[in-house]
Amino acid sequence: MNLTRQIIYALILGILVGLGLNIFLPDLFDPIDAYFFTPLGDIFLRLIQMMVIPIVIISIVLGTANLGDPKKLGRIGGKTIGFFLISTTIALTIAMSLALIVQPGEPGALDTEGFEEYEGDTEPPSVVDTLVNIIPTNPIDAMVNGEMLQIIFFSILIGLGLAILSKKTDRIHKLFDQGFELVMFLITIIMYTAPFGAFGLIASAVGGAGIDAISSMFAYFMVVFVALIIHALLTYGAVVKFLAKKSPIWFFKNFIPAMSVAFGTASSSATLPVSMTTAQKRLGVRESVSGFVQPIGATINMDGTAIMQGVATVFIAQVYAQSLSLTEMLTVVLIAVLASIGTAGVPGVGLIMLAMVLDQVNLPVEAIGLILGVDRLLDMTRTAVNITGDAACALYVNETEKDDSSLENQSSTNQT
Repeated sequence: MNLTRQIIYALILGILVGLGLNIFLPDLFDPIDAYFFTPLGDIFLRLIQMMVIPIVIISIVLGTANLGDPKKLGRIGGKTIGFFLISTTIALTIAMSLALIVQPGEPGALDTEGFEEYEGDTEPPSVVDTLVNIIPTNPIDAMVNGEMLQIIFFSILIGLGLAILSKKTDRIHKLFDQGFELVMFLITIIMYTAPFGAFGLIASAVGGAGIDAISSMFAYFMVVFVALIIHALLTYGAVVKFLAKKSPIWFFKNFIPAMSVAFGTASSSATLPVSMTTAQKRLGVRESVSGFVQPIGATINMDGTAIMQGVATVFIAQVYAQSLSLTEMLTVVLIAVLASIGTAGVPGVGLIMLAMVLDQVNLPVEAIGLILGVDRLLDMTRTAVNITGDAACALYVNETEKDDSSLENQSSTNQT
């Protein structure tokens, strides 16, 4: 919460400073921006980009490996994973559709001169080529060139191998566990530079465009917020009503304590003990089901993050007056769904995943600065949506799988 307040204060200060220079001292803005605002923001962005490859590889390998042997998980495992992947796809569809209808990123509303030009291919690859190119011929080369679909595919294969080989690869699994702890520690440190990055990036964006920048960022904020609310109420409400055969009002009323904790921490992982306890005691989900579904959900169910990525991609494309082709929009959906299994449940990681998505559709990664200032507030909201989806899935599995004996061993392992 201290970091949240600091980012909010930095956002407000950046807006005030940027507007003040834009209105009262326009001649001083360019040199101050060039030697202070822009470098301050670039340092933060480079720190984020530095962590993209490590966190994708390590998180996806562990996320896949921790699912266990696919044969052993059987019907319940498939039902859980299928729910999360379909839910994320629906979330992205809602987000991108709403962004295309509302069009929050009016071309020219935000100053993009400070951002690096991005030269993309004139002819985007076809859907078939995109699917074929997911398989890397050289995984190391894919990592060097930042080919994220190939990296995700290779990481999933490693995770499946670790899951199937089990005890034979305990030491490798432990190595990835330790690597995950190290990466999370580094990200935590990097996020403490976020207030400075937010100040520099927002002051630069607002100072370059004036009041138009605020209205455009507010439009982006509202589109993401409305998409999150629609997805939570309609998608999860429908799951509770028609699949779990329970009242959506009862569900949200009883789960709201966990949602409030998620909003405050902006971390699915930190909220996991509270969300599991709430699901078990207030929603009546069996411990074995809760202990199996919700820890997996905290790893691979990132609907709120996917919504942010979908809206942000369309928003940035609109700001730069670039139209996304059908292939590129499908690529965004595919990448975000696959990346959802590797998006760790800690604050700020969604920005790292967004950098990956933007790079794959030839949009400037530096444009993350246009949304960074309001992202922290959205991060808190989308975390609440994420854990609500986990609980909805747990309730659905609980009500449709009365015999949970097959989950006992897996549940105890997860809780341990």
